Formats: sequence, C-alpha cells, structure tokens
Amino acid sequence: MTTTQDDSQKLLCLSSQHYPMEKILVIGAFGQLGTELTISLREKFGTDQVIASDLNEGRGDVMDGPFEQLNIMDDAAYQTVLKKHDITQVYHLAAILSAKGENDPLFAWRLNMDSLLRVLESGKDQVKKIYWPSSIAVFGPDTPSKLTPQTTIMNPTTVYGISKLAGERWCEYYHQKYAVDVRSVRYPGLIGYKSKPGGGTTDYAVDIYWKAVEGSNFECYLKPDMMLPMMYMDDAVRGTIEIMEAVSDSIKVRSSYNLTGVNFRPDELYKSIIPYYPDFKISYAPDFRQEIAKSWPRSIDDGRARTDWGWHPKYDLTKMTETMIAGLKSMLIEQ
Repeated sequence: MTTTQDDSQKLLCLSSQHYPMEKILVIGAFGQLGTELTISLREKFGTDQVIASDLNEGRGDVMDGPFEQLNIMDDAAYQTVLKKHDITQVYHLAAILSAKGENDPLFAWRLNMDSLLRVLESGKDQVKKIYWPSSIAVFGPDTPSKLTPQTTIMNPTTVYGISKLAGERWCEYYHQKYAVDVRSVRYPGLIGYKSKPGGGTTDYAVDIYWKAVEGSNFECYLKPDMMLPMMYMDDAVRGTIEIMEAVSDSIKVRSSYNLTGVNFRPDELYKSIIPYYPDFKISYAPDFRQEIAKSWPRSIDDGRARTDWGWHPKYDLTKMTETMIAGLKSMLIEQ
C-alpha cells in the first residue's frame, strides 16, 4: 500500500511523543551541516538533551549547550561519551569531503569508513537510532544525469564517493543483520550562511555569497553551465530531522534516500545575486573540481523520500538568495 503525504505526517506526529527522553549526540557539530543541525535540535528537544561534539574546540553558537571534544577515531573516547550522557541517538556527520579527500585518499577512507563502523557497532546494543549522511557523490559518469533514480548505476570517481557508497552498503547490512535503526539521505550541495565552506566541490555556491556581501569579486572553479542539484540548509536540516522523527516502519530504504531541493548553474546563481549587488563580478577558472562535478547528476528524483516520509523542499533559488544575503549581512554587522 502506498503511503500518502498525510499518512507520513501522522506517522511523524506519532513518533514525537518520546522526545523528552532522548539524549542526542552530534558528531562533527562544528561543520557546515553540524552547526545548524545542532542549533535546530536544541531548539526542538532542549539544549541539555543535545550533546555537541567535535575534534576541535570553540564555537560560540554551538557551545551554549553541552559539549564534548571527541576524536571519533578513538573508540574508548566515543564509548565514554555514550555512557556519560546516556546517549540514545547519534547524528554522525564527521567526514572528509570530496575536494579535500582527493588530497589524502587513504586518510579520507580511514576516517569516513572506520568512524561509521564504530557508530554502527554502537547501534547493536547501546544507541537506539543513528543518522549518517550520504551524498550525490555516490553516483558517477555512468549514472543517468537527469532525474537520477533512487536505484541506479553507481560508479563514484572520488574517494569521498567511494566511501559514501560503501557506507550505504554497511548501513543496510547492519539494519538487516543486526536490526540497527540507521537512517540516511543523499545530500546534494548544501548552502547556508552560518559557517564557511568546508572543502566540498559544491562549496562555490556558498563562497559566492560571502564574496558578494563582503564586496569582493568571485572566481568560480566550475564552468558557468555546470548544472548541479543543491539544497538550502534549512531544507537539509528539516529533512534530516524529519527522517529521524519518522516511525521505523515508514523508512523503506535503509541504504540512503535521494533528496533534492533546487537545481542551478553557476551563471544562474550569479544572476540571482546581481539585483542585490549590481557591481558584483564573476570570472571562471575551472580546476580539478570541475571534473568531479561532471561525474555527478544534474537533477535528482527524490520521489521515494516524498512517498515514504513526506519530504518536500521549501526553498527555490530566489528565496535562497534572498535569505542567504540577509543572513550574511546580519552576521557581518554583528561582527
């Protein structure tokens, strides 16, 4: 039987009754996604219920609540944090991203894979629910590039994509073999203003806003017509929390769900900024990241996420640009 969007929303409501009992650990809380996800989780569940953790120290907006400095490669340290705070849910966001991963493939593989397996192991008898993000990097040049389906050819060309594809298989394995309640989505490029770019191929779409608001011109490392699927951070955070809130039976895909928001090219993004900054200039100098981007989809079919747990994006390019510029201007004034 097909689950309607209304049914999915009812399932979300039913699953919300146990919120006060949850203790949530966010691993990689100072990253681009981790920053905003931690803030949103604390707003929803209460500050003391959400433990931020990261390898590094010091982020005022995240450090307002409980914090643990944590190297997720240290199993003893991870176990200590779980027991100290009686953790019931883990959002495991720590990873080496696509562009940075190509500079040190072996380290990227070890960090991305070993840390995931450590968290999945804890799901056997300690943690009740685990979130782990995948990416459109799992796809490759043989993948259908338009409306890429949920199940398709996947031949990633980067160590980041290879590790994400392997991670998806491990997630499904641990769910089938050990009944670990692990959930995941394949993010497109994520765009937000509360933290600076973190080394991903799609990060040009964050940096361009910073340059415009700061009064600098922008040199893009992708070609002007390089169409890619993207998503505004508020949509990404909301989608992440929604999949974790959904009752277990509504999650039919235990590898990772396709998810998407808005598709655009660098030249289209630039044109959306010009009404706010008419003198802003862009130039193009494609580098190795252009080759990475060429292997990824141009658009994504996320119909399974919409059907199974009611996903629907709220931001288009116009609304995203308006929100990004207003947010960055406010941040720079406060500084």
